[in-house]
Amino acid sequence: MFSGIIEHLGGVAAVQSGNASCLLDVDTGITDVALGESIAVNGVCLTATEYDANGRVRFFISSETLARTALGRLSEGGRVNLERAVTPSTRLSGHIVQGHVDGVARLVSVEDSGDARRIVFAVPAALRRYMVEKGSVTLDGISLTLNEVGAPGDCGAEADTFHIALMIIPHTWDHTTLGALSSGDPVNVEVDVIAKYVETLCQYR
Repeated sequence: MFSGIIEHLGGVAAVQSGNASCLLDVDTGITDVALGESIAVNGVCLTATEYDANGRVRFFISSETLARTALGRLSEGGRVNLERAVTPSTRLSGHIVQGHVDGVARLVSVEDSGDARRIVFAVPAALRRYMVEKGSVTLDGISLTLNEVGAPGDCGAEADTFHIALMIIPHTWDHTTLGALSSGDPVNVEVDVIAKYVETLCQYR
């Protein structure tokens, strides 16, 4: 389990494509990685399969993960958001994050708002029911607050999407990969797991 508070910005050292899968090597800056440890990479829970004393960690990415996330766009030299799993004594500064991606959104726009930035994403319409204004969402592993939640079809010609808008403070902009995104770039989306459990429980009422 994670909290959506980014601890490190890692560098992609290598991406080796395999048979419908790939190996991802990341310079994490974490020197005490344990074999088999779970680390969220851009919000995707991955297992450390190899590591060295300098903090380079190898992750195996399966076909399932490639198909359901935006990790396939990573290339050598890129940057990724990293978070280690929480411990019982960790402050839960964000919200409960599993690292299980529900969909892929795309950046629509970035606007300055004083010293902050207002960013807008187009999100798959199927995820609309899990999002509420001032609720939480995870984008590329970052726990963020939803300032606006649109309706399906409000992103121009894309009837199968809706927009969300978020206000990003300078610290988050400078210490995550959000500042490196360009219009149209994909990000991994994980909705609030509590909303999914509530939905399932209500189906039996």
